[in-house]
Amino acid sequence: MTLSTPASNKTGELLAIDRLTVRFAQHGQESTPVQAVSLSIQRGEMLAIVGESGSGKSLTALSILKLLPDNARCDGSIRLEGEELLAAPESRLQQVRGERVSMIFQEPMTSLNPLHTIGRQIDEIMMQHHPDTATAIRARTITLLEEVGIPDPTGRVNSYPHELSGGQRQRVMIAMALANRPALLIADEPTTALDVTLQEQILSLLRQLQQKLGLSVLLISHDLGLVRRFADKVGVMQQGRLVEMNATDTLFADPQHPYTRMLLAAEPEGQPAPVPADAATILTVDKLRIWFPIRKGFLKRTVGHIKAVTDLSLQLRQGETLGVVGESGSGKSTLAFAVTRLTEISDGRIVFLGREIHHLAQSVLRPMRKDLQIVFQDPYGSLSPRLSVGQIVAEGLELSTLTAEAREARVIEALTAVEMDPDTRHRYPHEFSGGQRQRIAIARALVLKPKVLILDEPTSALDRTVQKQIVLLLRRLQAELGFSCLFISHDLKVVRAVSHRVLVMRFGEMVETGDTETVFSNPVSDYTRQLMAAAFAGDHP
Repeated sequence: MTLSTPASNKTGELLAIDRLTVRFAQHGQESTPVQAVSLSIQRGEMLAIVGESGSGKSLTALSILKLLPDNARCDGSIRLEGEELLAAPESRLQQVRGERVSMIFQEPMTSLNPLHTIGRQIDEIMMQHHPDTATAIRARTITLLEEVGIPDPTGRVNSYPHELSGGQRQRVMIAMALANRPALLIADEPTTALDVTLQEQILSLLRQLQQKLGLSVLLISHDLGLVRRFADKVGVMQQGRLVEMNATDTLFADPQHPYTRMLLAAEPEGQPAPVPADAATILTVDKLRIWFPIRKGFLKRTVGHIKAVTDLSLQLRQGETLGVVGESGSGKSTLAFAVTRLTEISDGRIVFLGREIHHLAQSVLRPMRKDLQIVFQDPYGSLSPRLSVGQIVAEGLELSTLTAEAREARVIEALTAVEMDPDTRHRYPHEFSGGQRQRIAIARALVLKPKVLILDEPTSALDRTVQKQIVLLLRRLQAELGFSCLFISHDLKVVRAVSHRVLVMRFGEMVETGDTETVFSNPVSDYTRQLMAAAFAGDHP
């Protein structure tokens, strides 16, 4: 089979961007989200671009392949191996895309076609650039899956995206990007939704492949710990401008720009206010079991179970935050859905406000839901795009006896509590940043004045500065309103800053639990130590 040769190991400049400016024209107005950005990437180098949401990182990367919307206009110069790309015709860009430059997008589940097997999708990429026999292409696909660490690649080649874990889907995306042995790989937030151990695995894999194939990598990330460990050089963007560029060790040791210093200092820190010793227990989970049956055959007989949660027990006191951590698939979100009765439990007891709720019918449980609220991981997906912010926040109050004026007052109160301008209640979710949407989702839950607030990965897609803001916000709101919180996250730094106690899960079972500082400072289990090592490895050079 004929494929493009691996990227050259020769030194020298591969990509040069000179004074790139991106303009958008809409409704007679023009915006400039990228302004006069200049940078270069050497052969075999990993350059990381960091900055807050909206700083222009992804737009800069998308400009390289001219994947911007039709209303965008690019000025300046982008040269790949001396060839100008901004002036290149579409026919030439189609040859460059996937063959000389490939891209890994942020969310693999939205990038992979759910109707096609992963093997077919990788085959298709190679067929577009290097026509060959189906047998030869399939053999190359299996080799690629093996290279990126997919177990049993021969069997998995016929799997569909939904049959893979988050880490496996991201590995498939890497295989697709490497299919034609590009010279430059653009990785746009490739680890955002992954837990700390998977983040480590994915970046280590990229680093190994980079060294093996002589790849150049443009890494876009808000995770400064991973950037510090894996990048050769770092560029910092703020409001569309590249404000600092330096070797990684130099930039982290001696940042020059005030914005860079602010970014490096934006780690979640501090601790929540202590819980009174006599605080009442508000939620008890006793030997909870959630096993999903596996049914096969014509009669759909149960042949086994997916053991999502097994014999898990916990207690939550008034005003207390319990952090729940663990890798993807450990059962964290299933636990949250079970506590809120959004999924049926197989066995065990759930006692809320002194009342057993695990056996209650939904009609009986419905009046209690105002005291037990959940904030989901993706606020953009959980907020209706057809409703204004005011309507979204007020939705839970519709069955109350409050007057329209009183409901409006409660909405204003809730938005003010999460530090949103109440005047924005007439706008729609798409008009806000990720951090602002997460505040709206929290306001929607708080407007009902719940006794327990469950937060399922509320900061996973947010950059560090916004994460720090959300942590400070949650601590302040808990101190003022006195609610209890079940905080589910794979980000151990955030968990440490908001939680009084921590529960570590693996494969649906509790590994260990205890006071936050005790678990973080002196973990008992090897698994917890492994999580800590992955989470805090980037804190030191």
